[in-house]
Amino acid sequence: MSPENKGSSNEPESAPSDEPKHEIRDLPEPFDIPAFLKDLTTRPGVYRMIDAKGTVIYVGKAKNLKKRVTSYFQKTHSSPRTTHMVERIVRIETTPTRTESEALLLENNLIKSLAPRYNILFRDDKSYPYLRLTAHEFPRVAYYRGAVDKRSQFFGPYPNAWAVKESIQILQRVFLLRTCEDTVFAHRSRPCLQAQIQRCSAPCVNHISPEDYAKDVDAASRFLRGDHKSVLSDLEAKMLEAAELLEFERAAMYRNQISALSRVLQKQSVDTTGGDDDADIVAILVKDGVVCVNVAMVRGGRHLGDRQFFPSVADATEESGPEVLEAYLSQAYIDIPIPPMLIVNQDLDAPEMLMALTEQAGRRINLIRQPQGDRRKWLAMAVDNCSIALERRIAEKGSAKFRTRSLVDTLGLEPRLEAWAEAKALEGAVGGTQEAKEATKAQVEEGVAENTDDPIDLLAALRIECFDISHTAGEATQASCVVYHSHDMQNKEYRRYNIEGITPGDDYAAMRQVLMRRYEPASKQKDLPAMPHVVLIDGGKGQVEIARQVFVELGLDIGLLVGVKKGENRRVGLETLVFCDGKPEVELGLTHPALMLIAQIRDEAHRFAITGMRAKRAKARQASAIDEIEGIGAKRKQKLLARFGGLRGVKAASVEDLMTVEGISATLAEEIYRRLH
Repeated sequence: MSPENKGSSNEPESAPSDEPKHEIRDLPEPFDIPAFLKDLTTRPGVYRMIDAKGTVIYVGKAKNLKKRVTSYFQKTHSSPRTTHMVERIVRIETTPTRTESEALLLENNLIKSLAPRYNILFRDDKSYPYLRLTAHEFPRVAYYRGAVDKRSQFFGPYPNAWAVKESIQILQRVFLLRTCEDTVFAHRSRPCLQAQIQRCSAPCVNHISPEDYAKDVDAASRFLRGDHKSVLSDLEAKMLEAAELLEFERAAMYRNQISALSRVLQKQSVDTTGGDDDADIVAILVKDGVVCVNVAMVRGGRHLGDRQFFPSVADATEESGPEVLEAYLSQAYIDIPIPPMLIVNQDLDAPEMLMALTEQAGRRINLIRQPQGDRRKWLAMAVDNCSIALERRIAEKGSAKFRTRSLVDTLGLEPRLEAWAEAKALEGAVGGTQEAKEATKAQVEEGVAENTDDPIDLLAALRIECFDISHTAGEATQASCVVYHSHDMQNKEYRRYNIEGITPGDDYAAMRQVLMRRYEPASKQKDLPAMPHVVLIDGGKGQVEIARQVFVELGLDIGLLVGVKKGENRRVGLETLVFCDGKPEVELGLTHPALMLIAQIRDEAHRFAITGMRAKRAKARQASAIDEIEGIGAKRKQKLLARFGGLRGVKAASVEDLMTVEGISATLAEEIYRRLH
């Protein structure tokens, strides 16, 4: 580590450097916390609390690092979670920043990368979707996920994909904007089905001028921003003008647009705040240790829907609400724009958070705790939705725990879980001495985790991995591995394996290959905690025998293996559990909770394998589709792909379009079209 760095004494606060400096002290043990606090800088920044194992257990930000960090060691904390955390701190590291906004960004990045135990973690593997109007002479309206840029117009974010697609349908019905890909648009020779059903003005075949289409795009943009009245007024004026010029078809078109927009606004009348507000309504409730955050999004006065989060909060109580709100605000608006108004049902104990968000947004952010009028109704609705989602989550959690307990009892897994917990605890025994190991073993037997008062949740620790093989008559063989842990499927830990070098259709060889690739590295570590507690094999005696041979070769416990043999006509509930360690087969019955859990995991493995196989198969078939057409060599293929921008463009082209490519005759164009459709 670097030598001691005292940021506040070595560098004037009024002239900070461009790059934040990490204030990390490498002092002899024990770490001298009082001396560290004495010399700590008063600048804003981020601090990290570290335990005896060197693990970061908490990340926080501060307007004044010295004042904030010192406060942890100068007062009695009302939260047991904070008290437990402070008792475990043996070292502190800080990173001074120039502004609170920089500290907010850095804190969020560290929380995501380190996942500290005592931070409130919002785990969400999906970004928010947007509605996008592309930068094109005839802009396309499209669904979009990812980083926004300045070339296109972006509207949102939306809480879910359904809200975006509904808005796109509105723009198609009212403003007749195109949704086709640019490659398709560039090579149309006649109007498509969307134009025929009056969902597009067909700019691809010049049925509308660039100027008129641009006016429609501008009206759509104003509608999405909440300027409904002016859009209706413009359409009415155009309708009357067309009628006066006796252009009745054009007047009828505007009349239809007005009618469609009026229906949309009438439908949305119960879903609007009565203005052109942009706001997020954040409701937070805590019950039975479970936290729910319900976020309702209003953009341009239109309610776009709700989104629920269930953050990980240790020792959550009803008093945790303000802390959860602060954590949500610090993590939610890093990657998406923050609306000018936040309506909440919790007090914000950290006013500096609002200042940091205001600095980041570059404009004032209003946080409303006691809304009135329509906004009060919206908050009440968000709280109600939050309560419903919370009750559902608690019920699901209880059901999942019940199924896990049933599976543990049915398969007799409790001794294996206890051995795992002991091995896991011994792995971290300080110094590795025999005395430490004996003390740790005693803690395990008493049901508490090492160096804590927390009970060991053996049910939550149960880890199940399930394997399945999928292919189409031997083509595009893929194996899947899905993971069940903490009473839920852990999709971030799923893995797919491309199976190669085997006889097509040989499921046994495919199973051998995937098991070797997955468990050979673990067998070399000789590390019990690194292995799952149960390995489910989707198959009967044959697949299980292959798995047994692999485990014997690797020196692993064959007692981990459980085969799931399908019943008559593959009906769910008639499965038989097959073992390879001498235990007899078991038929649990349709309503048995353990079988329900096994079927859930097995079905997820099958779904994950077959979707991967289909994607691999489609990619392979599409890549070779042109190559298989007689008369298409490397040069003609290159010309086709260049002319239409790729295989998708070639597939979307008409016979007439294909004939425009040099070297493609009418007969060959018809053959290409036939083979690709």
